[in-house]
Amino acid sequence: MLSKYCLLLFAIVLEYSLNPAVLLHAQGDNPRGFVSIDCGLPKGSDYKESTTELYYKSDANLIDSGESKKLSAVPEEISDEKYLFTLRSFPRGKKNCYTFQPTPGRGNRYLIRATFLYGNYDSLNLLPTFDLTLGAETWSTIVIEDSSKVVRKEIIHVLSSDYVHVCLIKTGTSTPFISAIELRHLNDTESPYSAGSASLQTLRQQYCDKKDSREVFRYEDDIYDRRWTPKKFTKERQTTELDINNTSPSHVPKSALETVCVPDKVSDSLNNIKWETTNKADEFYVFMHFTETKKLDTNEFREFNIYINDELWYDQPVVPPYLGVTSIYTGRPKTGDDVYNIKIEKTENSTLQPIINAYEVYSAKNFSNNGTYDPDVSAILNIKSKYGVTKNWQGDPCEPQDFVWDGLICSYPSSDHSARITSLNLSASKLTGEILGSIVDLTQLKTLDLSHNNLKGQIPEFLSHLKLSVLNLEGNKFTGPVPAQLLENQKNGILLFSYDVSGDEKKNNKYIPIVVGTVLGSVFLAAIFFGLWIIRGRVMRVFKQSIKKPQENISDIEGKVRRFTYSQVLDITKNLHEKLGEGGFGEVYRGSVGDIQVAVKMLSESSDQGSREFQTEVSLLARVHHKNLTSMVGYCNEDTHMGIIYEYMAERNLEEYLSGNSKGISSWVERLQIALGAAQGLEYLHHGCKPAIIHRDVKTSNILLNQQFQAKLADFGLSEAYPAIGGTHISTVFFAGTNGYIDPESRKNNRLTEKTDVFSFGVVLLEMITGKRPLLGPEGNIGIAQWVGNNVQNGFITQVVDVRFEENYDKDSVRKAVNLALTCASEISSRRPTMDEVVKMLKECLAIETDNLDADPNDSNDMFSTDPERSLFPRSRRAS
Repeated sequence: MLSKYCLLLFAIVLEYSLNPAVLLHAQGDNPRGFVSIDCGLPKGSDYKESTTELYYKSDANLIDSGESKKLSAVPEEISDEKYLFTLRSFPRGKKNCYTFQPTPGRGNRYLIRATFLYGNYDSLNLLPTFDLTLGAETWSTIVIEDSSKVVRKEIIHVLSSDYVHVCLIKTGTSTPFISAIELRHLNDTESPYSAGSASLQTLRQQYCDKKDSREVFRYEDDIYDRRWTPKKFTKERQTTELDINNTSPSHVPKSALETVCVPDKVSDSLNNIKWETTNKADEFYVFMHFTETKKLDTNEFREFNIYINDELWYDQPVVPPYLGVTSIYTGRPKTGDDVYNIKIEKTENSTLQPIINAYEVYSAKNFSNNGTYDPDVSAILNIKSKYGVTKNWQGDPCEPQDFVWDGLICSYPSSDHSARITSLNLSASKLTGEILGSIVDLTQLKTLDLSHNNLKGQIPEFLSHLKLSVLNLEGNKFTGPVPAQLLENQKNGILLFSYDVSGDEKKNNKYIPIVVGTVLGSVFLAAIFFGLWIIRGRVMRVFKQSIKKPQENISDIEGKVRRFTYSQVLDITKNLHEKLGEGGFGEVYRGSVGDIQVAVKMLSESSDQGSREFQTEVSLLARVHHKNLTSMVGYCNEDTHMGIIYEYMAERNLEEYLSGNSKGISSWVERLQIALGAAQGLEYLHHGCKPAIIHRDVKTSNILLNQQFQAKLADFGLSEAYPAIGGTHISTVFFAGTNGYIDPESRKNNRLTEKTDVFSFGVVLLEMITGKRPLLGPEGNIGIAQWVGNNVQNGFITQVVDVRFEENYDKDSVRKAVNLALTCASEISSRRPTMDEVVKMLKECLAIETDNLDADPNDSNDMFSTDPERSLFPRSRRAS
């Protein structure tokens, strides 16, 4: 047994030692803890930068998305900064990330700098805007206002993890990009650059320019590679070429201290250091550096005070030492003003005017989120690398919750603890080789699905060391024996275990006698297993339905809808010319079939969905027809090309309007009508279909709008139907949906009902009322229902209403809709209404607004009888 553990340990160590994951530990001859990345630089083109002599590396091995671009023209002022000549743009995906593992790691202070130069690289002259995140939280919003100007974001940050995730988030229609990323370790343990638990964002680092040279001091002048830019504080300047005894813990470069700026007259003060803020709550930290470069006569004396907004900042006069350095900084931040003005004024005792050599200003930035537990990050990155996972796995695996990696479910214990990975679904992900030992490092893993891959070898014993409740290994090429502890856990009801091994090995499994408890004849053994199969049959059927639901073969629906060849799809879309958008399934293109405008959704190779979701959606849309469900014109299923052709929805989706990117749908009546349409579509799925269908992914982006702004539900790839006989719910092991819309009760109990969709619709309705996103707060951890509920409870119902309504609404109508939405979004499913009740109440809200007293709230969709045959989907029928 000991030898087995030794082999396991050796295997894990070997995996990590050979891991080519996208991490960077050291490079070239750079100082320890220095990382310099030239984004977009071709692989193998690393170079030494001429001014700093630091090595810059290509990002080709650091990221698996984006496109390498080169500036067509380089502005003269940056001609010596080679790392700005190229960039990486990200036209696809909402989140794209770089992950670093610098040495040293956690607990160390780093200067992190991200640089952007647009330079009209795409010849579109569209100045981009997007978000820059550090770890799980927003660092800054990048706004490019001049294509030829460089934008730099720099922060001094204490690492709370061994990993640094720098991400670009698409927030509008423009394309994010980045030119360079630099990390610099501040290795001085007595560094004054501290703001408690907060990080420090660089606002200014300026020195007295000695000859209007506009020279920027970096490494090696500055050991931390800060960027000191010149400022002409005064006309009068004094410079020394003598050595300066620089003992300041700030380590200001000597080149920035050699010149002092002096007012023209003895009575003059220095008062041209200013900055503004748009938020009075911002906290600013100021560092000022003084060196006396003049040898004073016996009758000369220089002494001055420092004021910020006419308030004495430093509590005693400053007397700068000759050829020494005095650095002034305090631990108390300045806050509460719109504008800050520093004034340096001589004291009454001083015979000389004040001076300044250099100063720095930083704003505090709090990063309260710890991100994912480091060992979990290390394990999942190794799994990604070794298996070559093609999912969009970038940045922190679990944070922020809107961007959890596909196939992962995480737990979030509290704000003081890191997120943990509790479920890993790599089903049908084209995995090869054996099961990796790294999986055992995911110590909180409860669910593991590696089904339908090309894995081989024996099922490893180390899986039994995990506290798994679900393990699905079906559809691989494993050989026996099966670890005894896994079979024992299965027998005792601790583990839902689904697997298959090769026939001969399975028959001769030497562990079977251990599990059964005795060595009996093969006939008696078969009888025992038959009995166990009968006992657990119902559980396993539910389990298998949840992870591998039966799908109707595409051939069964041929003749019911039109099938197109891939060449026809290319003709329809003019060779995929006009892209409308993209989702989890793939990219969507505009086209036409005759005179009919269509949207064509094609499965991408990197999609984590696939043929099962494709068959689900095609089969469902071939059979259900309703005015508030998207209509399918046809489909394509040729070799690797899978696509669905829909009616074209000219006004795109509801999310785009609520996000503020579009100006339409600004009236409450319009939104009520859209809400009613979406509700009627759900009502039809729940009550008009036999068996009932659960959509599972109701959200604003899946509510499409045609030219008349009629709402239609879309995206049925995750939909589920109740069992044909006696079904009250669907048990599911792997929960699907979108954060913010997921029913917490269903997620907890792994049970889907119609009320699962009702909860999601409640969130959608709250978004339509408020114009806000489903998750609020700086950390995105406050549900919209909680926020609205708190305001309503305090009597502030008007404060939750979207300001775009401009008070053009009936308060009774809105109040009724708010109460309905909060009831739908109740955490207890039994308190939620059914969708036919929702439709009725929305009609009442609309009747109040339109003063249509003749409106019949009972006039919901007709109910159709269907053939009670045991089919997954309802038979074809229409509702107007």
